[in-house]
Amino acid sequence: MRGLLAYTAIEAERNSAFIQDLLNEAKKVGISLDLWTDDGMPDEPFDFILSRRRDSELSARWEAAGIRVFNRSEVNRIANDKYKTFELAALLGIPAVPTRKIRTADAICTYPCVLKTTDGHGGAEVFLCHSVRDAETFLRQFAERSIIAQPFVETDAQDVRVFMLGNEVLGAVLRKGQDSFKSNYTLGGSIAKFELDVAQTKEVQTITQALKSDYVGIDFLLLPDGSWLLNEIEDPVGARSLYETHDFSVAARLVDHMKRELTD
Repeated sequence: MRGLLAYTAIEAERNSAFIQDLLNEAKKVGISLDLWTDDGMPDEPFDFILSRRRDSELSARWEAAGIRVFNRSEVNRIANDKYKTFELAALLGIPAVPTRKIRTADAICTYPCVLKTTDGHGGAEVFLCHSVRDAETFLRQFAERSIIAQPFVETDAQDVRVFMLGNEVLGAVLRKGQDSFKSNYTLGGSIAKFELDVAQTKEVQTITQALKSDYVGIDFLLLPDGSWLLNEIEDPVGARSLYETHDFSVAARLVDHMKRELTD
């Protein structure tokens, strides 16, 4: 069984440890897995591609050539468009942060609010606006991009990222921001293991069943009363916080999942 591990060159450099873990685990179960950083089609036939890219159009090209892609291009397309994520939540009846597309500051009714580009990731391109002036500054900076507006939700800078492998909860991490309303671990926040209750587990499984995803992260804002609101879906999702809080190899679990999918 042969596969490609697709990254951009920049992301491959940043994620060298996880890449090596994936290559080693694949070898253990008899899978030949090669790192691939090109933007086109592979010259040789491969059974699958594990895509760690934010490029749904490229994934769709691979799928059109008959290659099994983890995750599917449609998963990547929805996860990398925050407005489409909100639309999915509304369709499924999952409580989510109210989200609107905007073009001008005049469309914002109340402050403070949070403005985001629809395709940003890692906490970048997210801004807390306290005034029309703040909003206009953000909109000028990202004038060529699609922008969404959300009300500022008081969470004490806490959120939960749930890592899903198929419809299985692989693990969940409570993230708390440091000197910022953003809770991203890579921006300096703190993390702790988080246990989902039955209702929360049902909600994340509803999302992955609809997406038919393989490996994604689902982010929820954690409210003071213990309830949560869907905020974003991540594909690809980084595993640093999961490795820090759990005692298993994410790479090994992901490789086992792919082998089952390809041999069933």
